[in-house]
Amino acid sequence: MTFAETLERDAQPIIDQIYDDNFIQALLKGNIDKESIRQYLRADASYLREFANIYALLIPKMPNLESVRFLVDQIQFIVNGEVEAHEFMAEYVDEPYHEIVQQKVWPPSGDHYIKHMYYNVYAHENAAYAIAAMAPCPYVYAEVAKRAMQDDRLNQSSILKNWFEFYQTEMDALIDVLNQLMNELTKHMTDTERQEVRENYLQSTVHERNFFNMAYTKEQWEFGGK
Repeated sequence: MTFAETLERDAQPIIDQIYDDNFIQALLKGNIDKESIRQYLRADASYLREFANIYALLIPKMPNLESVRFLVDQIQFIVNGEVEAHEFMAEYVDEPYHEIVQQKVWPPSGDHYIKHMYYNVYAHENAAYAIAAMAPCPYVYAEVAKRAMQDDRLNQSSILKNWFEFYQTEMDALIDVLNQLMNELTKHMTDTERQEVRENYLQSTVHERNFFNMAYTKEQWEFGGK
């Protein structure tokens, strides 16, 4: 079992919780509150912008030109490709996607998650730390989507089924490359360093859970007054 495979194995209990939480279950049944979808789309638009920026910051740390090309391709995908999945949710809300995300949302759970990734870019020269903080995102989406597509409770008539269909396959190539990079970049690490990378991965898996819950609860900053 490769190092990346052990991380995916160790993340399974958290992914079980994500799947059983209210956000995914409501998506599955096609009856999620529309304001929760708006909250998710607005927060995810902010998240993806930063995700693309983090890819750009990792370019100088890549071990070869092929890895650089991969990061450039992923930046392009974030800018254009992943919007397709968001469009399905916007159709559910019955509002244009670009109008929904005009209102900016930066909730506490998204803030914590994004800063976790940025910290690992700047704190470590070895890109494995940052990649471990980023890799759970596509893996969680793929795992959740694959489970949903096999779930008898999936609402076959809901437009939200397309969201699951998109993520059950679109993340696979990305996951493979991120795992290859993690395996390569941790090859000469000490056990202590690998444990730090593992904790980064599992923390981000928890951040994924919090991000979905943030959308369901419409989480906001509470400052004790307006």
